Amino acid sequence: MGAMIVKEFLELRRDRRTLAMLVLLPIMLLIVFGYAARFDVNSIPTLAAGPRATTVAATLKSPFTVKAVVPSDGPSQIKAAIRNGTYDVAVYATRAGTRFYINGADLFVAQTAAASLGRVSTPLASLKKFLGTLPPAVRPRLPAAPTVDVLYNPGLKTAVVMVPAIAGIILVFIGTLIASLGVVRERQAGTLAQLAVMPLSPWDVLVGKIAPYFLVATVDMGIVLGLGMWLFAVPMRGSWAGLIVGSLLFLFVTLSIGVLISSVSQNQGQAMQLSMMTTLPQVLLSGFIFPVASMAPGVRWISNILPLTYFAEISRGIMLQGTPVDHLLRPFLSLAGLGTITVTLAILRFHALLHPVRSRRRPARAGTS
Repeated sequence: MGAMIVKEFLELRRDRRTLAMLVLLPIMLLIVFGYAARFDVNSIPTLAAGPRATTVAATLKSPFTVKAVVPSDGPSQIKAAIRNGTYDVAVYATRAGTRFYINGADLFVAQTAAASLGRVSTPLASLKKFLGTLPPAVRPRLPAAPTVDVLYNPGLKTAVVMVPAIAGIILVFIGTLIASLGVVRERQAGTLAQLAVMPLSPWDVLVGKIAPYFLVATVDMGIVLGLGMWLFAVPMRGSWAGLIVGSLLFLFVTLSIGVLISSVSQNQGQAMQLSMMTTLPQVLLSGFIFPVASMAPGVRWISNILPLTYFAEISRGIMLQGTPVDHLLRPFLSLAGLGTITVTLAILRFHALLHPVRSRRRPARAGTS
């Protein structure tokens, strides 16, 4: 038994990738997720509009951060600004009263805003009840309690907000994990040399590896979104074409990452470890569980390189808010950029894998007399 233990330690020492994951990965996860695991939202981008917008904007306190004051805007302009994702909260202030509009598609922000406004309304209601017992001659006049309208998800239901992102998470696991085993399977089965002698370019091999998974993942995407809309009453307020394009871009990036992982892994165990290393941050840092706005600045930048962050923004914006595609160009272009980078790296890696095999099989030149 002692000899077996020593043998396993020696093999583990030789496998530097696995050793690095066992030692460095827990430390990295602790530091990153320790700073990211926060549900509180300290700053909510807010628009102040209406005739008394300037006065009300001066009285708003944390977590509301007034980004613009537009006295000429009305309720229709306010709702359009929230729909387009410019602001999460807007306040319309007139002499008759104050009305808050909250974007219910962003669950964490909406809950924080509603709770903050509830803390304002409750003391006013209690004070009015007390003052109602006084004689009318000495009773002071208090401002009316603000009215709150939650848009796109009035009941603040968790499933309505989560289903569009859950579809992305399912495809992250399916696409990245399954695709990451593709080339590793070829290498362990000894068929990589057969691919090398075929008249195929690295791009041909990459497309051949991705195409079957891409088709299956596309069907999975349709099933998940269809069941989510049917079982959990998730609305579809935007463009189907925009959602389809965003989904295909996301699938392309996810599968490309899986194939890239496969090309740098020596065996299926390493491929699975690297897959989990890339999928776990997407689950925790994309805004699915913890709001991106509450993360520490040193960790928040990681969410900007995760494809699930942009897919969640696209799917929630189109399905829940009906956001026009031209207001979602940033996440669309980000997915396209990530796809270009991962595909390029995968092609280069495939070329590096196939080139040595082809060099060994290249016939020697005939000698000159």
